[in-house]
Amino acid sequence: MAQLPLVKIVATGGTIANTPSGRLHAGEVAEVIPDLKITARIDIEEVCRVGSSDITPDRWLLIARRINELANDPEIAGFVVTHGSNTLEETAYFLHLTVKTEKPVALTAAQRQFTTISSDSPKNFLDAVRVAASPAARGMGVMTVVNDEINCGRDVTKRMSYRVQTYTSPDIGALGFVDLGRVTFYRRPLRRHTTGSEFDVGGVAQLPRVDILYTAAGNDGILIDAAVEHARSEGLVIAVSPTGAPAPGMKEALHRAAARIPVVYANRGGHDRLRRMRPGEPFIAGDNLNAQKARILLMLALTKTRDADDIQRIFDEY
Repeated sequence: MAQLPLVKIVATGGTIANTPSGRLHAGEVAEVIPDLKITARIDIEEVCRVGSSDITPDRWLLIARRINELANDPEIAGFVVTHGSNTLEETAYFLHLTVKTEKPVALTAAQRQFTTISSDSPKNFLDAVRVAASPAARGMGVMTVVNDEINCGRDVTKRMSYRVQTYTSPDIGALGFVDLGRVTFYRRPLRRHTTGSEFDVGGVAQLPRVDILYTAAGNDGILIDAAVEHARSEGLVIAVSPTGAPAPGMKEALHRAAARIPVVYANRGGHDRLRRMRPGEPFIAGDNLNAQKARILLMLALTKTRDADDIQRIFDEY
């Protein structure tokens, strides 16, 4: 009988390992999932044990670097990152842009604590291992595996507070599914990622500061000016209306900001793409990325360039 593939578990905590008395080590979660033993060999490394709100950009760098180090091991077939649910999509997109391997990287989470009735923790853990061990997942970039669905780290977002069907990919849809123990893909991500990405965080000590501001009826430019002058933002993401328009009272402050730092517009509705800006407008169109994803891409873009045209090229390609 052929040896089972080796899957490396990079554990960070989250609800998937949570109990009323505290978070378990990922190994304790794995012990109660019998089918793991016939799916893959697993090796667990805990890089932190925190809730999703405590996953910071510094921890993104830590996770990305560790996966990049481990990816050189020819025995490892793929990776699973266990994670809290609220910021799963952000970590997934950051890794999608910065991990330098063709090997599958599957992030998974849970909506229900490990010890609750009908917990989704064990099944999501198992399904993520199935994806990470699957040859079909090679070259698919960084994915999320939750509630039978495989979503691309670029596209996925959390929509619901507690229901297990919380993750969706607006506009694009899932990459594939894990059901009856079988991994099935229906499409591939076409935007640049992983080994095709120009971003290298190996020497990045700290990511540039990028803030998100929201446009709503009657907003003015006070917070925009404050972000530039006092928060020392290196870039701004503005969650504008779905047609790309900010509140009228924000316009002058946005032009002042764009004269000093890159300003990206993202669709506050989280669905559908923003067109390229009209000639002469100093803003960068965020395509169909939501504001939190646009922030991540702008952070990484700023490690390469401050030129607005080049940043627009990055948003068009990623």
